[in-house]
Amino acid sequence: MQHLPLVFFQSSDVLAIARGLLGKHVFTCIDGELTGGRIVETEAYRHEGDQSMTLHLQRKTRQARGLYQPGGTAYLYTVYRVHTLFNITTYDAAHPDTVLIRAIEPLVGLDVMLRRRGLAAVARNLTAGPGVLSQALGLTPALSGEPVAGPHIWFEDAGEEIANENITASSRVGLEYAGEEAVALPWRFRLKDSKWTSPAK
Repeated sequence: MQHLPLVFFQSSDVLAIARGLLGKHVFTCIDGELTGGRIVETEAYRHEGDQSMTLHLQRKTRQARGLYQPGGTAYLYTVYRVHTLFNITTYDAAHPDTVLIRAIEPLVGLDVMLRRRGLAAVARNLTAGPGVLSQALGLTPALSGEPVAGPHIWFEDAGEEIANENITASSRVGLEYAGEEAVALPWRFRLKDSKWTSPAK
């Protein structure tokens, strides 16, 4: 596998980046413990034509400063004072676009992930969903602002080609507050053949 360069995240097309991350691998090394897996679900958020992003920038003013970073920067923040969401900024520091990593197929450091999640055995709920995913990978808002090129967070390309017919595009999760137009945007991308995607809502 090859490290995914930061330039991958610096395209102006956040939708293409969100789709392109499917099949890539993400890794973390937190307190010397290596964990990682294959990305099977993402969501795109864009500064233009996306009321959910507009509201996020208004409501999360302090945290949202982290979006104004060059593409390839970790953007981690907490919702409901419990769950950390793992995003990566895209494009450039003037455009607050981002991709949310929603689910991975866990492959590396399973024992560490189980311990962090308080689970006895590997199952779908280990890493299927953005909150549990971040917990399994050891990600916290303290890492927000770090480039996703190591040493704590990085992505790798295993050379896997994902056919368009194996990708499901659907509405994003939990955006009813942003209105019907935001809900209708088909910017959630999932691998059809993966059992590790988060539950449909």
